[in-house]
Amino acid sequence: MPPASTGASTVVLGASAPSSAVAAPPTAPVRSGPVRSEPDRLAPGRPGHRRMSFALLAAGIATFALLYSTQALLPGVSASFGATAGRASWTVSAATGALALCVLPLSALSERFGRREMMTASLTVAVLVGLLVPFAPSLGWLIALRAVQGAALAGLPASAMAYLAEEVRPKALVAAIGLFVAGNSIGGMSGRILTGWVAQLWGWRAALGAVGLLAAACAVVFHFMIPKARHFTPGSLDPRALARTVTGHLADPLLRRLYAIGALFMTVFGAVYTVIGYRLVEAPFGLPQGIVGSVFLVYLVGTVSSAAAGRLVARLGRRGALYLAVSTTAAGLLLSLADRLAAVLLGLVLITAGFFAGHAVASSSVSRTATTGRAQASALYQSAYYLGSSAGGTLGAVAFHAGGWAGTVALGLLAVLGVVSITLYGTRAARAERLRARPVGAVHN
Repeated sequence: MPPASTGASTVVLGASAPSSAVAAPPTAPVRSGPVRSEPDRLAPGRPGHRRMSFALLAAGIATFALLYSTQALLPGVSASFGATAGRASWTVSAATGALALCVLPLSALSERFGRREMMTASLTVAVLVGLLVPFAPSLGWLIALRAVQGAALAGLPASAMAYLAEEVRPKALVAAIGLFVAGNSIGGMSGRILTGWVAQLWGWRAALGAVGLLAAACAVVFHFMIPKARHFTPGSLDPRALARTVTGHLADPLLRRLYAIGALFMTVFGAVYTVIGYRLVEAPFGLPQGIVGSVFLVYLVGTVSSAAAGRLVARLGRRGALYLAVSTTAAGLLLSLADRLAAVLLGLVLITAGFFAGHAVASSSVSRTATTGRAQASALYQSAYYLGSSAGGTLGAVAFHAGGWAGTVALGLLAVLGVVSITLYGTRAARAERLRARPVGAVHN
């Protein structure tokens, strides 16, 4: 079984791409940095690798803690403003939607001013806005501030992926990105648990303030721990050059499939975790807000599965790892339909494990496939990913209002079916490409 998850060729960074790889046009001048020999790059056991790991882990924690800070608080927000689940869900969807729209232009700025500088600026602004969010006087103001916060965070994910692609050895790249994604899962978990218990004691506004302070601490750790970039070369801010690079990435069928897979995985995840709080506070469960927040301890499973993505790819190949992730997610959705709390929790465990593993595999495949304009390639993936989150959050709430939890599960299963269809199509496309590449007269077994 070839290692490509969706038919994408596994291009080794810093090496010549095989003839089957479709990358951005060679005329695109936006580059991610000069080709350096592997000994110059970070790897486990080498100086700077541990600092880089801790810094990006902290950045990942802050990103998800801030981005989804209102998700576990939606029942309280609904009660405070007299809003439906659909309207309250916009406090999540506005943040993820703004991030999706701004990630590409901010990634272009990172090509000019540097990955490290962009990540630092984005995290700083997002933290400052996070400290203002608890004082929003109305639902409209809360949604607006959350949109600004999401836009600020847009400079971090794609820049982080590009930073890793430039600074880390290719063989260690999946593990490094998996650790960053693991930071996302820790941030999502700790933010939701923190908000759940603080909200139960002092209300949802105090809970949002606590998340802002947690993110501020992570930002300080990131600032002092992140190593300087050694392999970054400033690129052009020419809009035409950027357009050529983006067009080149969108013309690559391998990257398009990875973008779609990221969006569909996140649609499932966004729908499930936007709605789960409403389900658990209602009959037959009737759980208090603090316990509902503690349910997000299942994010620890995502930390493990994303960090283990490299080992899964080594054993099963990228395509096999994606199939396993999809199967696990679908099984979790079906199991969560039961009205027993233990079954619902186990379903969330499987959904979370499958999602984070699939996301780590797809995002690392983007970084390895793009040989030029890696920040833009990662930015397009992040745009698709967070648009999926925004759509999943809103559509999941609408489906829950219309058909209860079964409606939300049906939406998730449709998205899972989309991932399977895309992956099967990529498998067939890769097989056809290999057949075309065979010499004329070759023996077919």
